[in-house]
Amino acid sequence: MIAIDRMTPGSPPAGFTFARTGRGQQGEWTVIPDRTSSTGQTIEQTSTDRTDYRFPLAILEGVSAANVDVEVHFKAVAGKTDQAGGIAVRLRDADNYYVARANALEDNVRFYRIVNGRREQLDGANLKVTPNEWHTLGLRAEGHRFTVSFDGKKLFSATDKTFVGAGGVALWTKSDSVTRFDQVKMNVLP
Repeated sequence: MIAIDRMTPGSPPAGFTFARTGRGQQGEWTVIPDRTSSTGQTIEQTSTDRTDYRFPLAILEGVSAANVDVEVHFKAVAGKTDQAGGIAVRLRDADNYYVARANALEDNVRFYRIVNGRREQLDGANLKVTPNEWHTLGLRAEGHRFTVSFDGKKLFSATDKTFVGAGGVALWTKSDSVTRFDQVKMNVLP
């Protein structure tokens, strides 16, 4: 688990580097207080740049795994174009990775691969993603199989062989999404 409660409020989260897929401004990632979170602090993407094809990333430093199980609590706080939060795995760079994301404006959860900066949907489910409430999003990558869960329930599994080797893990948002992340849990699998 990432120790968000030990990070310095008002500063970028320690142990992360930052990147962006697509166009527009870089993301602005900050540690902020939130009494509704499990530890009283969260990592928030605060930039409200409305560029549509813009995906800010907060990449965990020192993590490289092919098989990994990641779970994050997130809250979509604001955004006129989007209100999304996600998990990226097997990240080679800002233009090549897999991502599971939930969107409170679209009421859906989707699984994509990003290849050379192009996003391609592999699977998805339509369901209520309530804004300004904490939700849990999970992504398990094991071999060619990817399993996505939401609020503790498995939604779907997809298979893909585009990225088979080890890569990074990152928090992900879209466009002008102001999203908070809490309880980032990660288990590297054999």
